[in-house]
Order: sequence, then structure tokens, then C-alpha cells
Amino acid sequence: MKELLADWKLLLMIGGGSLAALALIAYAFARPAADPEAEERKRRLHLNLIGRIAEGQVVELAQHPAPPAEKRGGFFGTRSQPLADNRPRSLVSYSYSISGVTYHTAQDITGLESQVRVERLVTGYPTSVKYDPANPSDSIVVADDWSGLR
Repeated sequence: MKELLADWKLLLMIGGGSLAALALIAYAFARPAADPEAEERKRRLHLNLIGRIAEGQVVELAQHPAPPAEKRGGFFGTRSQPLADNRPRSLVSYSYSISGVTYHTAQDITGLESQVRVERLVTGYPTSVKYDPANPSDSIVVADDWSGLR
């Protein structure tokens, strides 16, 4: 024990590491929760900027009730905020093929109604899809200033 206390460099490293670990744990619990609508808008803007265009097809149009507004605690950033509005969510399901692989996905177009003529959309309707060339499963059919739904 006397040898351990005599080595001040080792004690300094142990103390510094402990402080760093406590700071990381405090940050994980104290950081603000992510706003899902802001994250989705950022994703749409990124895909609109870098995305390549492919031809796709509308598979389904659906209206879903708003998710319940509840806050849950989380661990290491898994906490999420409820959506800002409680209106029903409009979803467009679509499919597209890239390099022989067919992708089926959906996009929530709530709030983007000015870009879409919902009354003209039907199942089987052709659409343009913007996708991330590095991750073709990440795609959109409507952005804030672009619409692939004709």
C-alpha cells in the first residue's frame, strides 16, 4: 500500500480517468433529447443535396393516428421527445430498385403537403426517389423544396 501511495503519477492517472468517466456519465444523462422532426428535416435536406435519382413506384398511401405524447427516460441518448404536433401522420410507401436490389420503404410526408398533390396519388403511381449512393436504403420521395411525386 505504501508503494502505491508513493507513486504519485499512477494516482494522478487513476484520478484523471475517474473524473473523465464521471464527466461522460453526467453528460449522457444531462444532454437534451433529440427533436425527431428536426432530425428528419436534416436527413431530408442532406439527401436532397447529395442524393441520386432513381425511378420508383408508390405502393401505399396511409393515414396513421398521431403517436401518444409521452416522455420516457433513457440511457445514453436513447431518450426521445414527443412530436410537436398531434395531427394524424401521412405515410407514403414506395419501392425502387438500385443495382438489381429492390427496396421497399415509407416516408412520413406530414408537413410537406404543399409539395404533394395527395388527391392525385394512387397505388402504382410512378415516382422519382432520391437516395444516398453510399447507403441506397436511405431515401426520400419528398423534401422541403423537391418532390418526386408527380
